[in-house]
Amino acid sequence: MGPYWKPDMPSTPSDWIDVRILSCPAASEFLGLLDDPDVGGVWEDGESLHLYWPTLRWSSERLDRVRLTLRRLRGEEQLLPEIRIDSLPHQDWNRQWAESVKPLRIGRRIVIRPSWEAAEVQADHVEIVLDPKQAFGTGHHATTRMLLEWLETLALDGATVLDVGTGSGILAMVALRLGAVRAVGFDDDPVAVECAQDYARDNRFGEELTLGCGTLARGERFDLVLANLDAATLTSLTDELAVATGRRLLVSGLLVDQRGEIAEGFARAGLYQGGVRELDGWTAVEFLRADACDGPES
Repeated sequence: MGPYWKPDMPSTPSDWIDVRILSCPAASEFLGLLDDPDVGGVWEDGESLHLYWPTLRWSSERLDRVRLTLRRLRGEEQLLPEIRIDSLPHQDWNRQWAESVKPLRIGRRIVIRPSWEAAEVQADHVEIVLDPKQAFGTGHHATTRMLLEWLETLALDGATVLDVGTGSGILAMVALRLGAVRAVGFDDDPVAVECAQDYARDNRFGEELTLGCGTLARGERFDLVLANLDAATLTSLTDELAVATGRRLLVSGLLVDQRGEIAEGFARAGLYQGGVRELDGWTAVEFLRADACDGPES
């Protein structure tokens, strides 16, 4: 399981409503639009998104709000994903949550694990200790996994990296472990940035990693730019991302049918499409500068 944040389930007995959304697109954007302070926890389980409300706070109005938020994301033309609602008895949520989070192996060398679970690693492995908190990007979701696997294939020795919408900071941290000399990650969510900064300290990163809250501004170019963002945000940042890209841009967070429009926008901004990867209905795309000497990676 991949929690977006640990369920804040109280220790006093209480029953819960589990609202499961099948094949929820742009989960992080959905949570922001929903903006419901009574949600007790949110979990990603494969292709499903689970939201938990205390039984006493659940209502048909809240279900309508969930559907309305999905409609805002999907648009009027697309069908809404299936929603399943179950009642859960009171349990020891903290114990169950800890037991469910296990070391995650991605690609050939990347290992992401919680602090309470040891993992067998080799000398050439990249190990990141990450206790899931209220920040997107644990490596479980297909959009993050594709970029992590892609990073492992690149020659990053001496590279500079920009991670736009850094979330937990996992992409920037792995890039550094794979040979990059400097990484900058930023997010417009101060809670995510605080989590990412904690992770950086836990994993003993220093001045080579800069994490902060802000937005993308025209200025410095980076050898590699990473952007795990929803389609609407990528569209709004196309020009800024192109300017920041010195050699290669890797984007994720797109549904397969959104790739064409995004590629057209980056082509107008001076970047051409390289490699493409797909996983679980999501796609990640490589864009290269026209004057970059490297060919596309696949």
